[in-house]
Amino acid sequence: MITWVLYDIENDKARDKVAKTCKKAGLYRVQLSCFLGTLDKAQLDTLQLQIEDLINESVDKVYIFPMNKSELQQAILLGQAFDKKLVTDEIRMLFL
Repeated sequence: MITWVLYDIENDKARDKVAKTCKKAGLYRVQLSCFLGTLDKAQLDTLQLQIEDLINESVDKVYIFPMNKSELQQAILLGQAFDKKLVTDEIRMLFL
């Protein structure tokens, strides 16, 4: 399933580790604190557990939004929306 991960993490080291964890899971950075990609249920569960171990739940915010292709295609993208150079053709095609 297509998955968005967005976060606001106070600690620089934790934020860097979450970004690396998202990349390692196969997600693509679309903004500084926003990743997008395709994960199966097991990968999504693993990512959630890994992120929970990295953040301070009393101050940090992480949003994980799984969606299907139809829901993604209904997303409204304004302006530059995301840096298309950082996103693969596979992800760009999901918007078409």
